[in-house]
Amino acid sequence: MSWSDVLDAMFGGLPDYGAILALVSNSVIAGAVLGLVGGLVGVFVLQRDMPFAVHGISELSFAGAAFALLIGWDVITGSIFGSVIAALLMAWFGRRGGDRNSFTGVLMPFGLGLGILFLSLYSGRSANRFSLLTGQIVSVQNSQLGWLIGISAIVLIGLLLIWRPLRYDSLDPYSAAARGVPVRALSFAFMLLLGLIVAVAVHIIGALLVMALLVTPAAAAMRVASGPLSVPLLAATFGVVSAVGGILLAIAGALPVSPYITTISFLIYVVCRLVGRRRGRVTRSRERSA
Repeated sequence: MSWSDVLDAMFGGLPDYGAILALVSNSVIAGAVLGLVGGLVGVFVLQRDMPFAVHGISELSFAGAAFALLIGWDVITGSIFGSVIAALLMAWFGRRGGDRNSFTGVLMPFGLGLGILFLSLYSGRSANRFSLLTGQIVSVQNSQLGWLIGISAIVLIGLLLIWRPLRYDSLDPYSAAARGVPVRALSFAFMLLLGLIVAVAVHIIGALLVMALLVTPAAAAMRVASGPLSVPLLAATFGVVSAVGGILLAIAGALPVSPYITTISFLIYVVCRLVGRRRGRVTRSRERSA
């Protein structure tokens, strides 16, 4: 029995579910890759206290995508251009946490304002405008899938190459700097990788809800695990489940993909938070008994 047959059995009231799934198979693959890489990147986003920066990058990525839509360029190219510019600006002007948050707060409304301006000037289909904010599941063509997988592979390889020094710098930046770790170069490299994966995420889940795949899975993983291997593996797993599960549910519904992805991601976080709290209570109880 194929996966299409299994899904058809699960959604008995949808006789064309298998055919629809085949139509959006590119999006399912893209979502799985995005969930995997986004979950891994999200671990460092939280360790470096950068969730706010993710949203700031997504806003300028949205502006770049909207500008590309306006002038007839490829939307992914425009999204990447905007994301990379935002990431490099944050790395340059916001090296410290407070400076980075302040600069992100300045950059976010600017990027959002530009994006709204470009969309207001766009005279094409309104669905194209809406998809930049809330994501899309049927527009990932074969050529775009190649770009998405290629970008995600670059991010994954780059992340693995700098994994150990980046983890050291993320957990103890002062000791890393004292031991000669090139923290400035690491910051630029990580921000560049973050900008690239945000650009991919914007194309799938939309600019407004990108943190559901770049922050929430890692936050959930950190509630139930603490090991250097278990946290990234759990974060990647949660990211894939959220992305692929959201797309599969969106096929059966009438809503955009983003509400499904964000709901699954949020429910995973809630469950992990409850599990983590219960474990903490059990541990404290055992310590008092001892």
